[in-house]
Amino acid sequence: MTSRARPLRKYTFFIYMVLFRRPAEGRGRTVSPRKKQYVLAPRQLDGLNAMNFMPLQFAELERRLRDNNDIDVIHTIVPNAKLGMLADGMGRAPVALVARMTEQNAAALHQQGQGQLLVEPDQHLSLMDPALRQPAMVTGMLPADGGPVLNAAISVTGKDGAPLADAEVSLFGSMLPARGVTDANGMVTLSLYGETPESVRGLYVKPKADYWSFYQRDPDISTDEANVVVLRALSDWPALAGLPRTRAYGWGQKAMRLDQLPGNYRGQGIKIAIIDSGAATTHDNLRGIKFGLDVLDKTNPEGWKVDALGHGTHCAGVIAAADIATGIHGFAPDAEVHACKLFPGGQIGQLIAALEYCIDKQIDVVNMSLGGAEVSEALEQQIVRAKRAGIACIVAAGNSGDTVEYPASSPNVLAVAAVGKLDEFPADSYHAQTLDQNVDAYGYFTAKFSCSGPQVAVCAPGVAITSCVPPNNFAAWDGTSMAAPHVTGLAALTLAHHPDFQTPQYKARGTQRVERLFQIIRASAHPVSLADQSRIGFGLPDVLVAVGLQSAAMQPAQAAAPQQAVAPMMASPMMASPMMASPMMASPQMGANLGASLGNAMGGLMGGGTVYDPLGLDVAARAAQMAAYGTPWPPLHVGRFPLPQPYNPIMW
Repeated sequence: MTSRARPLRKYTFFIYMVLFRRPAEGRGRTVSPRKKQYVLAPRQLDGLNAMNFMPLQFAELERRLRDNNDIDVIHTIVPNAKLGMLADGMGRAPVALVARMTEQNAAALHQQGQGQLLVEPDQHLSLMDPALRQPAMVTGMLPADGGPVLNAAISVTGKDGAPLADAEVSLFGSMLPARGVTDANGMVTLSLYGETPESVRGLYVKPKADYWSFYQRDPDISTDEANVVVLRALSDWPALAGLPRTRAYGWGQKAMRLDQLPGNYRGQGIKIAIIDSGAATTHDNLRGIKFGLDVLDKTNPEGWKVDALGHGTHCAGVIAAADIATGIHGFAPDAEVHACKLFPGGQIGQLIAALEYCIDKQIDVVNMSLGGAEVSEALEQQIVRAKRAGIACIVAAGNSGDTVEYPASSPNVLAVAAVGKLDEFPADSYHAQTLDQNVDAYGYFTAKFSCSGPQVAVCAPGVAITSCVPPNNFAAWDGTSMAAPHVTGLAALTLAHHPDFQTPQYKARGTQRVERLFQIIRASAHPVSLADQSRIGFGLPDVLVAVGLQSAAMQPAQAAAPQQAVAPMMASPMMASPMMASPMMASPQMGANLGASLGNAMGGLMGGGTVYDPLGLDVAARAAQMAAYGTPWPPLHVGRFPLPQPYNPIMW
């Protein structure tokens, strides 16, 4: 045993004796800290210059972590040697690793890293699948025993009175809601505690597929007989007549003038990745998807084809539904689509791995209809690597109705908000509840749920969007999740057909190519709705303008928005790490012990003192952003030290 290993063994024994000692007979198990999952990555301070020595040091750190009995290294994210060099010069050194450890050990690692090692909780991600597909639930206390109970039988039927199974039904009162799913006879009985028929505030029905949703405010509910809800078939709507037997454009695709695009503009030669819940290749419109990765289970090469949520399938349909005689039109049916399955249960570390797959496969455009509760600096570094490799990330802004969520708030992606349009859905569907007061002369309105802020680049159709769902059906959904794929499909067409991307300057993969793509998309947009720019960005992109067939002056709607200052590439993606903002502190003894066990591996990760900007902008660029948006940005900080509290980067 080496002298360097002895402190580690001593420390491990101490932890075991204090926290995991066997309790006295009959007293049960002593409560002890459980291990949590963390993402570790070397902080990239000054671009390539700062990474000349860091990769080797981080590889050594990984080896020592694997030797530590108190830390479980789950997986390491290692780049392809050639493509990794293109992205950041790291070669085969790990980009990041995911490990399980106690909160105390994580704090000690962070402290020993002295600002050069990122140690972040591996936070769970959420799909931008709006919770508003069912109304916001009323929270409250259950009534005391003996309170009234309302029992209501709901019968859901479809075309020709056929019962509809698997429809989600919700009743809302003044206290806790009731929710259930219809059986094979289209029936469900719901019980509301502490309610009467007069206190019921809403009835919501969401079909599994092929029908419009239904919402009735203040419904007249009977407790003596079944309450019948008759849903309308999607195919009965004039714009979708004959679906799925015939082929139809969604209203959003027509709003962006996809229906006026020449037939030979099909996204040929472009690779698109959809990081989501998979893609059901059982669907007639999606049988052409041949590539994918199940990030959750890499041992199952076909796992990405199973989409239990339907969310990724819906996004894939908007982006690249096959050009066949039935179903819907996709923006880029000839693009090569890769489905990266990350849900249900996706986490930051897995998203980093999915983006590494995209770098390895030389993907051109990535659709991310997802978000997290906190900003992740480790993920931001990976987004920057992807951008340097020529990958454009299109991200949904979020559905909380609040400020733009992360990673849409990153300056290295294109954030997409959602808009709707009057007369594109039945008045008694729940889609009508997304309407706000910002309705323009063309019927466009900003979706009530859509997040807003200066990071919103453009908006896109995100209300009552009809697309594919498993196994071979269609559904009309809402959300910025549905808006982002419209822009992803347009981005693929732009890369494939705009003259700029046929020139050596922009054909070469790299940051300049991505920035030019974003610039063209913004320039193609025109304002919609009466909302301010924080809700719609530059407006709704136009396909004909984006591919270079028309100028912005020829758009049929309002004039294009004035040009804003555009942030340059973020060379140093310095954001507040959740671990850095945590009030948790490691004890001096713990830090010393763990630091000793890691030995010289930490040596190359210490030091610093570089002044950095959380947005990666210099002072002049910051001033331009403030002038353009009228919004103050976070102040500069010194890279060696934790950011002062309070500081919430997700509020950009």
